[in-house]
Amino acid sequence: MAKSDKFYFENFSSCATLAKGAANYLVECLEHYDADKIEEMLEKMHTFEHNADIKKHEMNGALAKAFVTPVDREDLDMLSQQLDNVSDSIEEILQKFYIYGVKEMHPAAIEFAKNLVKGCEVIERIMGEFENFKKSKTMHELIISCNDVEEACDRLYLATMHSITKDSTDALTTIAWYKIFDCFEVCADACEHVGECVGSIIMKNT
Repeated sequence: MAKSDKFYFENFSSCATLAKGAANYLVECLEHYDADKIEEMLEKMHTFEHNADIKKHEMNGALAKAFVTPVDREDLDMLSQQLDNVSDSIEEILQKFYIYGVKEMHPAAIEFAKNLVKGCEVIERIMGEFENFKKSKTMHELIISCNDVEEACDRLYLATMHSITKDSTDALTTIAWYKIFDCFEVCADACEHVGECVGSIIMKNT
């Protein structure tokens, strides 16, 4: 592999690490939730998303200039976008707590956030293996693990939405939690899409 090709894989690994950092910070925010500090939380969360955007812009710049890439440039661009979607969707979850003025934490939100950490940890491992995907002995299992996390999130989403509907006493609060858990589900899907994208790239190049 050409030395210049390492940029792409290092960029992807950095994006995955930023997403994991954002997910861990989300857990921290929800476990110690204080509605009076939500703006402060959002400001710190935005640093993860902003740094992920910088990495995406760096990737765009490199792809625009590159004559030869380790795999199709369209695939590299797609993977970069999928990784960026993870960080974006994690930030959006916390933004929803601000938008809807959430005062008290729902226990399932913390559980969901911890599942997102697991998903981001798997993504980070996938990106660590990606450079040597043709020889990797663990990539297939990692992609399956990414799907397993998404399925666990699906089960939690269904159970939580059913519980919220059944126990609803206030329409505005119920709607707020609907919207928040929808964001959690979008984020879980975004994690899975990273794994799917990598799997597609591997199939095309082996």
